[in-house]
This record gives sequence, structure tokens and C-alpha cells, in this order.
Amino acid sequence: MKAACWYGIRDVRVQEVAEPAIQPGMVKLRVKWCGICGTDLHEYLAGPIFIPAEPHPLTKETYPLILGHEFSAEVIEVGPGVSKVKAGDRVTVEPILNCGTCYSCRKGLYNACDSLGFHGLSGGGGGFSEVTMVKEHMVHKLADNMSYEQGALVEPAAVAVHAVRESRLKMGDTCVVFGAGPIGLLVIQAAKAAGASRIIAVEVSEGRQQTALKMGATAIVNPLKEDAAQAVCRMTDGGADVVFEVTGAEVCLNQSIQCAKAAGQIVIVSIWEKPAAIHPNALVLKEREVRGIIAYRDIFPQVIQLISDGKLQIDEMISKKIALDDLVEGGLEALANDKNNLKILVSP
Repeated sequence: MKAACWYGIRDVRVQEVAEPAIQPGMVKLRVKWCGICGTDLHEYLAGPIFIPAEPHPLTKETYPLILGHEFSAEVIEVGPGVSKVKAGDRVTVEPILNCGTCYSCRKGLYNACDSLGFHGLSGGGGGFSEVTMVKEHMVHKLADNMSYEQGALVEPAAVAVHAVRESRLKMGDTCVVFGAGPIGLLVIQAAKAAGASRIIAVEVSEGRQQTALKMGATAIVNPLKEDAAQAVCRMTDGGADVVFEVTGAEVCLNQSIQCAKAAGQIVIVSIWEKPAAIHPNALVLKEREVRGIIAYRDIFPQVIQLISDGKLQIDEMISKKIALDDLVEGGLEALANDKNNLKILVSP
């Protein structure tokens, strides 16, 4: 079968690989659509980050390995012991790999596993392939009124919903979202659904600014034209209740801290390519709190329901659809060179 494998920085190859054979407790899937994630782009431009340079403790694999972790699929075969789904079911995949035995896993925080990995980043297959195979608990049935395209966006939507649910945001609060890429736009929608009264998006791309307003942002700040922290503090009488940092840029992290009110909260959603420096006094002198979140947990069914009910508008985020053979030029390079692209879906 055909699959896209990561070999190194700007070296992703579409090639023939062996199709996986069904095993007990596993579900074999024919991938319908797989989204290119910001993490995929980070790996393409600066990896390995999540991709294991040494054999991963759970998959025992290192690169080259198959990419793709935001995907929808049709079940084509199930292994002995599987009862949750059957052949023909339409599903999306929660791609977290966890050990089940470390402290975090024992406490139910499986997304903070000591050996955390992802299907499509850590080995075991991925969504940028014609067929892949995952454990039964990783598949979730799509609602009948959802398309496969929408199914591929459940995973990034889960990141955003988890970020908002784990934050201190309450109905009527003001929030700021730094970065109006796909995750940032989904955070805006999740914050709106959670009852935020004002949502300020900080974004440099004019195209993404307009999309942010369509998705629920009530105001836009362009940090290239004005000081973001000063603008937010002016709009909010001293700062926002909660600030979501979704850029992975050091300058934005520091601006995010300055945008939070006294005793406000900064939630770091982005994945970082390298360390970033902050001044601790920016936290200490205003008693601000910084919170990190990673991925999601126990949330996919709720996200599927939100999309099915129309409370998360995700169709407008799809910039284009491409074939697997066009993944590099039409997908990864396009995202690297044009920030007006949002979500590109790939069909194997």
C-alpha cells in the first residue's frame, strides 16, 4: 500500500509499504481523509520533535515512520475480541499511545503518560496511508450526519475543547487567543461555546483575521501594527481573564503573559520546537498562572456531538483537499509558504 514516511527535515517520501495484518483487539481501517497538523509541519521543518530518534518505548520504532494523526476512516476488518465497532462503520481515531501503568495513566491522565506517543508520529502506522490499524479503544464512531471530512477534524477540535475545558474560563469572562491558525480558530469557537463574553484574536494574517471574526472573535489585534499587550489591556480594563497561547513563538508567549489580568491565567496550547525565555516577575508581580495542556483525554464523544450539533463550525477551515502524492508540494510546502492556508486534507 502507499504511505507517506518521515525521513528527516524536509524529507517526506510517499512510498510503498506493507499493509498491516489484523491482530487481536485491533481495528483495521481504510483512511478516508487525514488532516495536515501543525505538528506535522513542525516535524517537516524542524524535526524530530515527537518523532522518536531512538526506538519509542511503546512502538519500539524510530524513523522512517508513517505520518498522519488527524484522520477519519472506514472499518474494514476487526480482530478477535473487538466488539465496539464492525466492518463498514465510519470512525475517527483518537491517536494517543500510552503505557497504562505510569503515575499519570493510573490517575486517568493518559495524555500525560511518561511514554506518551501518537499514532502517526511515534510509529505503529499513521493516517497518511491507504490502510492503518489501531487498538479498539482508539476508534470513535462518527455521527450519522457527519462527513468523513468533518471526521478528520475531530482530533484538532478535541485539542481546542480540552484546552478550554481545562482552563479557568467561565461564562461571561474575557479571553485572548494568540494565533488564528486551525487550533486557534477552534479555541475561539470552544471559548464562545463555553460562554466567553469577549474573545480577542491576536493574528498577523489578514485572511486569518477575517476567519477569526467569522468563527466568533469579537475583536482583532495585529501585533505588527500595535503593541498587543497594551491593546488588550486597553480593551479589557487591565487584561483578560484567560489567555490562550497557540503560536509556539517566544515573543507571543511573553505577550500572552502581559495580556492576562492580575491573577489571570495563561494556557499554553502550542507545541514548541525549542526552549523559550520568560521573565518570572511578569508572573510573580501580577500573581498570574501559567497552565500547559497536551492533546486531550476522555473528550472525543463530546467533540463529535458538538460538531454534529453545529456548535463547532469546521467546514470553513478546510482550505483544500489533495491526494497523498501531492502531500509535500501541495500540502506541507503550501502550509509553510502561505499562512492563509488553514487545514489541508489529504486522501490516500
